[in-house]
Amino acid sequence: MRYIKDIINPDFKISIYQWNNKYIVKIETGMLEQTYKIDEYDVTSVDEIESSLDESFLASVRKRFDDMGTDFNDTLLRNEVIF
Repeated sequence: MRYIKDIINPDFKISIYQWNNKYIVKIETGMLEQTYKIDEYDVTSVDEIESSLDESFLASVRKRFDDMGTDFNDTLLRNEVIF
């Protein structure tokens, strides 16, 4: 996997990679991450991917991270891993 660039964001660590004829957008916060794959033939440049990461999309990412954190915490409590 080849690292392309980081995208500056105050809430998330956003990185773009290239691998196996795809761009991989990795978005991280804390211990959670979301990964999106885009066929490199579907976009003309990395800048096009970056401009697609608009506020509406990032708001959905934020909500998904909240849901992921809740789901994981709930299963840890339910299975008595944490108290």
